[in-house]
Amino acid sequence: MHVTKEQLKAAFTVSGLKVRTRNADESQPASARIGPMWQRFYSEGLYEAIPGKQPGSPVYGVYSGYESDASGLFDVTAGVATGAPASGFESLVIQPGDYLVFEARGPMPQAIITAWQQIWAYFEQPDVPARAFVTDFEAYQGPDLAFIHIGIR
Repeated sequence: MHVTKEQLKAAFTVSGLKVRTRNADESQPASARIGPMWQRFYSEGLYEAIPGKQPGSPVYGVYSGYESDASGLFDVTAGVATGAPASGFESLVIQPGDYLVFEARGPMPQAIITAWQQIWAYFEQPDVPARAFVTDFEAYQGPDLAFIHIGIR
């Protein structure tokens, strides 16, 4: 897996829909919350409807509000970059700092699922940077390409 390091120099706001979940819940269709949130995001045309969307914003999937680590509760937001918190939507700030960037290429959502499995395996290796568990995000560049940014300490 190709991994690059990137420094995000400035914070930015993402507004959209948010759910709170844990990875164990997402492995069971009856308790999964992320898929239904994304279905609502796309079926309601929220990419275009969120007020204050920055021109050319990709769609973002943002992971934040971590309870602990990859096994604890966390928030997931499906949204777009906005100049300020969007009225009627959940908003959060992507924190500046160092990120490792992983590529997900292929049919979605399977490409994202596969990439996250590779990311979890990557961070189980010795001598890799520690995850920060502050903000991580997926930036969708098209129907079959996304870059997953994982905050590191």
